[in-house]
Amino acid sequence: MAQPSIRIAIAGALGRMGRQMAEAVLADPRLALAARFHRPGSVGDRLVSRDEALAAADVVIDFTTPAASADLARVCANRGGPALVIGSTGFDAAELADIADAAKAVPIVRSGSFSLGLNMLVGLVERAAGALAPEDWDAEIFEAHHRHKIDAPSGTALMLGQAVAGGRGVELDAVARRVRDGVTGARPAGEIGFAVVRGGSIVGEHSVSFCAEGELVTVSHAAGDRIMFARGAIAAALWLPGRKPGEYDMHDVLGFNR
Repeated sequence: MAQPSIRIAIAGALGRMGRQMAEAVLADPRLALAARFHRPGSVGDRLVSRDEALAAADVVIDFTTPAASADLARVCANRGGPALVIGSTGFDAAELADIADAAKAVPIVRSGSFSLGLNMLVGLVERAAGALAPEDWDAEIFEAHHRHKIDAPSGTALMLGQAVAGGRGVELDAVARRVRDGVTGARPAGEIGFAVVRGGSIVGEHSVSFCAEGELVTVSHAAGDRIMFARGAIAAALWLPGRKPGEYDMHDVLGFNR
């Protein structure tokens, strides 16, 4: 007997990722597009209110803004569901705390990137950082995105920074250098640098370089189409039903954290 489709609601339905997600859900026979919603007051294009959408869904997929995602997580927690897939980036500490609190009541998958290839890169970077001594190998993270992206460094770049820091057994905030301007002095040992480009229609490019005297190791990932993020979000949505409340990431979805 065929399994019932997982009912999906799309937040931020009129945005670029919202439209991409709706197309991907409609194309997947395991899923049913139950509802689409956007900002309060948005009408037309078969949109419904947020409350109607949440009542109709098993999982909400949300690529909106940090504030909207944190608020949506609070609402889902207060009503006891649905589960959440969050792809927004640029959260502040208070918003992250709100999501963590909501995850005590509902299962949430939150990731700085839903790309399978990028998540594989994160694992490779953490292993390399653990093997290359920070006093000898400088770590630099580069990222480039389209002109409309509003946060920097990207959530994915911060994931990579966390991977470097985790491999070295340090806290990222204690060693990150997000801006260099003017006379900055010699680079401290163990610093993790970030460089950012914003322009045109770049979907997403990320690389991590480990630089030593006389040699350079660089690993990288380039996104050619947003469908890769949609595929990852669908994998998360398929994985979520039946999970216990908690905050998960793509390494949980992919089985890396077993």
